[in-house]
Amino acid sequence: MLAESDLRELLDYTSPDPVVSVYLNTDPSEGNADAYRLRLRTMLKDLRLTQDVEAIERYFDHQFDWSGRSVAVFSCAPQGFLRAYPLSVSIRSRIWVDDHHAAVKELADVFDAYGGYGVILVDKQGARLFHFNLGALREQEGVIGEEVKHFKRGGASSVPGRRAGNAGETGYDDEIVDRNMRAVADAAVHFFEEKKIRRVLLCGSDENVALLRGNLPKTWQSLIVGTFPMSMTATHTEVLNRAMEIGHAAEERRETNLIETAVTAAAKGTNGSIGIGDTLESVHSGRVDTLLVKEGYKEAGYVCKSCGYVTVNKREDCIFCGGKLEQVLDAVEMAVRQVLQKGGDVEIVHHGPALEKAGNIAAILRY
Repeated sequence: MLAESDLRELLDYTSPDPVVSVYLNTDPSEGNADAYRLRLRTMLKDLRLTQDVEAIERYFDHQFDWSGRSVAVFSCAPQGFLRAYPLSVSIRSRIWVDDHHAAVKELADVFDAYGGYGVILVDKQGARLFHFNLGALREQEGVIGEEVKHFKRGGASSVPGRRAGNAGETGYDDEIVDRNMRAVADAAVHFFEEKKIRRVLLCGSDENVALLRGNLPKTWQSLIVGTFPMSMTATHTEVLNRAMEIGHAAEERRETNLIETAVTAAAKGTNGSIGIGDTLESVHSGRVDTLLVKEGYKEAGYVCKSCGYVTVNKREDCIFCGGKLEQVLDAVEMAVRQVLQKGGDVEIVHHGPALEKAGNIAAILRY
């Protein structure tokens, strides 16, 4: 199971030998195992790193069970390095060879799009809490409060001025519901804090969702990206599918706002940059808070052996330290790596005409 610690290991891994990164789509809705094996062989056929080809083929022949929707494999056979991560989400198939590092741009996209979903399915008596990560259920809990009894209303009482039913029962029901909602909110906060939840979705009836929202702390209300109706008897797959649908729509809106922020700030000469040149300089200076990259965008470039500065301009010496530059196949991949290593966020944008107009890459800066 892929975790953020695995991504961190890949980011930190540097080898004196080439590293092969293989991303293979294995979505059963788009093909079968035989078709994907053929695709893998086609991807590996021109790879001259024989030891790595053998190591990757051994993994697929003896360890991979062809479940899930995709798999990421990283190999540096001379160093005895092999890492493989089956994924529950689909990614495009590609192979990449770098002189020293694993290619992590696709994994950054997976974490950004599918990481850290928390869902609360609530009714008046309790809730089901879900933690979804990278397209799969990681954990769930139940919260059960007091039973809410509904009394029949209406009909004249034998006592003048009284209605049928016991006085105060309706108010008592409301008190039970309030206590149950507070208990659900408290349990959800505790459950989600442990899971590093980045997005929250609420589901159930409109009334119950509104009651729960009002009981959540403001910091957690700010993480709510959507609500939807759902039966308490729904399967976790039904909840996941609807949550992902709403979550992705919310993510597109968020990315649109981020692009607008970066472009506007760059135009004003404040905390934003657009285009490959200015953005790479911002990456090197450690100023990037959020890097925005159009899906599939790459540029050949150069990296300084001494200070790590990346540029797409051909030069002999680094403009920052005077060190020697060596050519790299993808300067964008290097930028993604450096931003993540320095604690910044990376957004791989799938639908962003404004970002394309800005040069396919932009950044929101810390200062």
